[in-house]
Amino acid sequence: MESARTGFVLLLLCATALLAGCGDRPYKTTQYLYAGRPVPPSKLTKRVLTAIANTGGAGSAGLEILDASRDIRFNVYTPNSIFPVSGFSASSAPVSIFNFPEQTAGVVYTADGSSYTVNYGTEAASGATFNPALPSVSSGIQIPSDLAFGYSAEEVAGQFVIADRTAGFNYVFSLPGAFRVAMNPAHTVVLVLTRNNDSVYRLLRLNTAQTPPAGATNCQPITQPVYCILPVGNSQADGTVSDPSFHRPQNAYFSPDGSQAYILSCGRECGGTGADAAPAVHLANTDTIRTDAYPTSATYTTPVVNTIPVAGATVAISDGNTLYVAGQQLLTDNHFSGVLSVIPLASKTVSTALNISDGTHTKMLFADDNTLWIGSQNCASGERAFRAQNDNCLTRLDISAVTASIVPAVTPGSSTATVPYPNENLDPYYYGSLTGLCWVEGLHKVYTAYGGQVHAFNTVDGSEINNSNITIQGTAIDVSYMDATTNVAN
Repeated sequence: MESARTGFVLLLLCATALLAGCGDRPYKTTQYLYAGRPVPPSKLTKRVLTAIANTGGAGSAGLEILDASRDIRFNVYTPNSIFPVSGFSASSAPVSIFNFPEQTAGVVYTADGSSYTVNYGTEAASGATFNPALPSVSSGIQIPSDLAFGYSAEEVAGQFVIADRTAGFNYVFSLPGAFRVAMNPAHTVVLVLTRNNDSVYRLLRLNTAQTPPAGATNCQPITQPVYCILPVGNSQADGTVSDPSFHRPQNAYFSPDGSQAYILSCGRECGGTGADAAPAVHLANTDTIRTDAYPTSATYTTPVVNTIPVAGATVAISDGNTLYVAGQQLLTDNHFSGVLSVIPLASKTVSTALNISDGTHTKMLFADDNTLWIGSQNCASGERAFRAQNDNCLTRLDISAVTASIVPAVTPGSSTATVPYPNENLDPYYYGSLTGLCWVEGLHKVYTAYGGQVHAFNTVDGSEINNSNITIQGTAIDVSYMDATTNVAN
């Protein structure tokens, strides 16, 4: 009898002390995690950082950490808890997260032009990443993983700005229409694109006391230049520099080995008419457009070695063997339709064109189960909405089968084929614009900021994971996987 009583007491103690180690230990970690990361205050090892607007009313903002392993926003020990990033006190909505898990840090840029560095080890943020601050709010900003610089296109001010964090100095170039910066991971190639014309510019860094090259558009500082911006293209007989193959260039992406830039001509989708209406992807060798590539002649030669016509082009990604380009084409009924062009780099021609979500495509990443995910914005005004079809903004591509599906799978008008977890507006068929997308490596899932809320999906089949425990208060703007093994996970 005494032994039975003792066994019962031990069992009771084990049950009540379960979280102290007599049983499952959900947050068991080693002293240091991948790449020497310290165990963070949250004790979580599979973290998704969420940038949130309107957390406590208009104008407020926040950063919150989600447990992507268990799809919850709290610690299992304290279900009513959350994990905000400490020290983040922005008064303006986040615009984007620059995620660098290899360096265990990130930068969050906000709509008022402020930027905050987030330490992934301490889960704390510090403001004023750029000091002095950028002179104007950026319409397109790039920050490299070493955090040494910021490259900002400031369209309203008509400027391109290099923020040198080491020197604490901003180099400001007058460049009307500058609206986007494209940069390779090592920032040895930096391109600037301008709105409503066919111009692409590259950044050149001069050696000490080096003479600016002929044809430079602008050099700074004026008295003793350190940087110049030069047009990318061919010299013309009248002394101008242009590349007639560019048609409203919208962005540029880079091959995994860094040898080529994929410059995207958006064409008609970006307001092009006539000759400018033809979308294409231009394969340009990067050796002549590097920041250290000083031109040896006043006669410029285009770096473009191949131009591939596509149906639409605003975003691209490559695995080294195949290039995927997404955009929209204008149909005869005057509605735009989303299209994905699959281009084997061995042939450099489109092998397959697939219908995908409509809208402006801005997100694309690879994920588990040999899938590619494409996100877009403002999808409910395209061909799919016109034909009362599924007009959601996320597409899953099964790369092996070369088949694309809209996620979530809904049928407008149906009483059963509706969105699984409606957003606050309770729309049963449409989540809204997709503004954030990240791959949770090895866990067969992607996380999204989708219509202002967090939604997660299985990479195996595209089905949605119950988001009731990752629903955030406010408007989800962006997501990033903090514990990825590579900076290209999102």
